[in-house]
Amino acid sequence: MGFKYPVSRPSMNGRELEYVTDAVTSGWISAQGPYIPRFEQAFAQYNGVQHAVACSSGTTALTLALRALGIGPGDEVLVPEFTMVATAWAVSYTGATPVFVDCGDDLNIDVTLIEDKITPRTRAILPVHVYGRRCDMDAIMKIAYEYNLRVVEDSAEAHGIRPVGDIACFSLFANKIISSGEGGVCVTDDPRLAAQMEHLRGMAFSKEHDFLHKKLAYNFRMTNMQAAVALAQTERIDEILAARARIEAHYDRGLSGVDGITLMPSRQVLWMYDLLARDRDELMEFLTENGVETRYFFQPMSRQPMYRDPVWPSLQAARFAQQGLYLPTYTDLSPEDQDFIVGRVRKFYGAG
Repeated sequence: MGFKYPVSRPSMNGRELEYVTDAVTSGWISAQGPYIPRFEQAFAQYNGVQHAVACSSGTTALTLALRALGIGPGDEVLVPEFTMVATAWAVSYTGATPVFVDCGDDLNIDVTLIEDKITPRTRAILPVHVYGRRCDMDAIMKIAYEYNLRVVEDSAEAHGIRPVGDIACFSLFANKIISSGEGGVCVTDDPRLAAQMEHLRGMAFSKEHDFLHKKLAYNFRMTNMQAAVALAQTERIDEILAARARIEAHYDRGLSGVDGITLMPSRQVLWMYDLLARDRDELMEFLTENGVETRYFFQPMSRQPMYRDPVWPSLQAARFAQQGLYLPTYTDLSPEDQDFIVGRVRKFYGAG
């Protein structure tokens, strides 16, 4: 069914159409064209790093990052239990093994559990800034230093959180804080890592372009048209983040004190407005009947068929997965829209 209030909707109120039109009329529509380096430069500058490498999705960004760090078969990478499955898949794509770490009360990786998961095969930590909440990166970076591990940040849901790891990877899917429809980008201060990711995304062609390829690589390139949209979105990122901060505050005010709702910890940036709900499934059905789309929380990685571990029901991540949902969260959501959504939630719980 169509929803009057979808869970997400892109905001294309800047120069997106102008830039895409220019890309099309100029004939630069594939993975070559001026908008790709312009976007990479703008995104790197915004994040305070030297290099950005645009690619085809957030998942491919993670895969490029891990491959550039030399991670592969026989290696282990520490991954949060509470995340979207693509985080773990990226590790599996390299031939390495994801090792899962349960979450804390903020849904992010529980840093107190990390050291117990480290083995002689551990090569990296892959923290995820879930729903826009910054992980405890000071603690993670300290552990990484002590054990000589690399850090790849999954920042798919966290545009605006400044990276501190070896590489940070962002998604530009249509439901993300900024978007190019499909797309991703890796950022780093290390020129060799940036060059390796750029090399891998473009099928590892040699400088001679002689069709001799010395390593297994990918076609993970972003098109010039996607980069045109991504550049226009990057130009508006502060405006977008400010609008979303107002949305978070409005939900907080409207839902505070509702018996049956537990508000989640505040976020550094707002991707999705998440909460815990009594009678969650019934609430979601009621909101659906009123034209309001909602979504479940992520499932624990240890519950996924390809990673299944019978320990999963005992995890914090499983408890949150059973209780959590998120509400419509998009940049152009108006206070009046939110008042309607909040009013439906309050009505369901008899809160007036």
